[in-house]
Amino acid sequence: MDLETARVAAAAFVRAEAGFAQLTTIDDEGYPVTRTTTAFLEDDWSISLVQRAGHRRLGQWRRDPRTLVTWVGASAPGATNEHPAVFDVNLLPPRLVAVRGRAELMPPEWTVAVYRRRVSEQRARGFTKAPLRTDEQVVAELAGVRIHPVRVRLEGFGENAESHLWTVRRQQT
Repeated sequence: MDLETARVAAAAFVRAEAGFAQLTTIDDEGYPVTRTTTAFLEDDWSISLVQRAGHRRLGQWRRDPRTLVTWVGASAPGATNEHPAVFDVNLLPPRLVAVRGRAELMPPEWTVAVYRRRVSEQRARGFTKAPLRTDEQVVAELAGVRIHPVRVRLEGFGENAESHLWTVRRQQT
């Protein structure tokens, strides 16, 4: 499968199937810390996050903005694993989208705009369990983060164990 076709399939997988992401930051001792969170993949492969303002990861990003966001899910329809490279575990490889990047803490107006857009999308789909916040509550209780992508890896979107990897070039503004 060519890279552009794999990119389209991977973006669709993240947005429609994968659900939660695994987010990895670096703690103050230099160790990776991974937790599950909601993360929204944007068209330019950046990632938008809105989370509670008290999370430790915010301090971790202030110290070291390098981060990894990963989505993993069921094998693609029609996937095969006819020629395992090292071991045969009698399973099909899962799909994986891994975005390595740099975290930027965003201003309140960005956080409110992303929160409004995403909560509106969720509510339109009938997902109403999360509390609905006013703009003032968003500013007081939540923090917005944009992950600027550096490298992206896709697995499970091609033939057998084919993977795709590319460097994301920052747009000049």
